Amino acid sequence: MSRIGRAPITVPAGVEIKLDENNHITVKGPKGTLERTLAPQMKIEVNPGVITVSRPNDDKENRSLHGLTRTLVANMVTGVTTGFAKTLEVNGVGYRVQKEGTKLVMNIGFSHQVIVEEVEGITLECPNPNAIVVNGIDKQKVGQFAADIRAKRPPEPYKGKGIKYSDEVIRRKVGKTGAK
Repeated sequence: MSRIGRAPITVPAGVEIKLDENNHITVKGPKGTLERTLAPQMKIEVNPGVITVSRPNDDKENRSLHGLTRTLVANMVTGVTTGFAKTLEVNGVGYRVQKEGTKLVMNIGFSHQVIVEEVEGITLECPNPNAIVVNGIDKQKVGQFAADIRAKRPPEPYKGKGIKYSDEVIRRKVGKTGAK
């Protein structure tokens, strides 16, 4: 039995869950609404204050979908209550970011500024010129948007210049030693 899959999901007060046919689940909370169609063979039970996910049998596919389905539902509940955030750091001489309206303007070592627009469901913050915070209720969207920003200038291994996640560790390389 899946340890993750069999764990019940507690539903906080103020969160409304609606389960339709074909396992289409709608989660509504204080931060917004999320919808998703989950694997049809998984059995989702919505009781007052708790959600449980079970599988019909121990086939390989059902075992793999069990924990996934439970985690997706749990992430939806967490997203509409507290939301998700990814923090990015910008390292490098002259590298800085600033927010102009709904646009993120980045000076990251190119001859031009790199401009990224906010998308629906994602908000960007710049607490200081070297930090970007990506917020949203959908964990997948937040992670993908943060990865797209990081891909504009990934950190290089010699000096560590570039955009990295705040908890990411850059493996540094030793540069040239030169002739003696």
